[in-house]
Amino acid sequence: MLLGYASMVLYRRRCGIITFLLGFAYLIGCHVYYMSGDAWKEGGIDATGALMVLVLKVISCAMNYNDGLLKEEHLSEAQKKNRLLKLPSLIEYIGYCLCCGTHFAGPVYEMKDYLEWTESKGIWTQSEKRPSPSPYGATVRALVVAAICMGLYLYLVPHFPLSRFTEPVYQKWGFWKRLGYQYMAGFTARWKYYFIWSISEASVIISGLGFSGWTDSSPPKPRWDRAMNVDILGVELAKTAAQLPLVWNIQVSTWLRHYVYERLVQKGKKPGFFQLLATQTVSAVWHGLYPGYIIFFVQSALMIAASKVIYRWQQAVPRNLALMKNILVFLNFTHTLLVLNYSAVGFMVLSLHETITAYGSVYFIGTIVPIVIILLGYVIKPARPSRSKAQKEQ
Repeated sequence: MLLGYASMVLYRRRCGIITFLLGFAYLIGCHVYYMSGDAWKEGGIDATGALMVLVLKVISCAMNYNDGLLKEEHLSEAQKKNRLLKLPSLIEYIGYCLCCGTHFAGPVYEMKDYLEWTESKGIWTQSEKRPSPSPYGATVRALVVAAICMGLYLYLVPHFPLSRFTEPVYQKWGFWKRLGYQYMAGFTARWKYYFIWSISEASVIISGLGFSGWTDSSPPKPRWDRAMNVDILGVELAKTAAQLPLVWNIQVSTWLRHYVYERLVQKGKKPGFFQLLATQTVSAVWHGLYPGYIIFFVQSALMIAASKVIYRWQQAVPRNLALMKNILVFLNFTHTLLVLNYSAVGFMVLSLHETITAYGSVYFIGTIVPIVIILLGYVIKPARPSRSKAQKEQ
């Protein structure tokens, strides 16, 4: 943490990339030493969980300071919004890294937002016309959600243990039962994450930092979604895999988009599979040096790319063929459900042998299907939707 602050002071314009490299090198060393993942797999916690969140804060703070030294016309909208025009003090920096109950599980938030919150500026400005909103209702809601999630997890986990993937009884099951067990194992594990993110959300809301502005309704109501890290129904009922980064680990997905994905895109060009794969690889390294993590994130890149192909086919279907469009919507939903829970096995079991064994038990269906869809996307290229004359002139 202090190394990142020192790099901002010493390296100035180069601080962003230097701190990015230093941060990840430090995190990799910690993962190797502590073997992060073993404790998580057994339901425990280890030091690298906190370091994962801390490294993202260090890197974003350094890169935002670096953006503040550049000309505004060279920056994206996100860079303009989050850039720091002056170096934060050491106390502000340490407070940002360690405050508000987000140290162990996130969510990640921006230094600029933290400074405005501590100084009662921006949306936190108080006045007689609009006093500070009460956080208690939103906090209770988050705590109730957390209690429900933990209850479901404790009920389900004895019925769907990860150890069953290596037991002889699992190998005796038929294809559909093994595939169904993979779905239920992934479904069960997710409730653990829903619980911890809901608890963290409650802590950020009660502090006031979770406030994100007012609605446009009359009268206006406060919004408390700054600390929201997951949309449970959005994950479980996602119509396309491309929606998952928007509803799962939301703040880290936003961080990856702003600090990896968008910065890999050359000016004037559109992002492609390379940017997606590179972003997922960074996320895999950030989680830990386990084959299961790396395989999962490569799988997720394939899953998202295949979903985009299906979505393009869906958009190309004429309006009068509603049945065909609905079939493609259902196909995309089924593909997302299948590949997500198949891929999640690697994230849960971690080891290469267990991951390959589990994937092989269902004939690698979650790998083959997205690859086939991606290849078909090169063969079946839907026509671009026709644009009106006014749109073309614009």
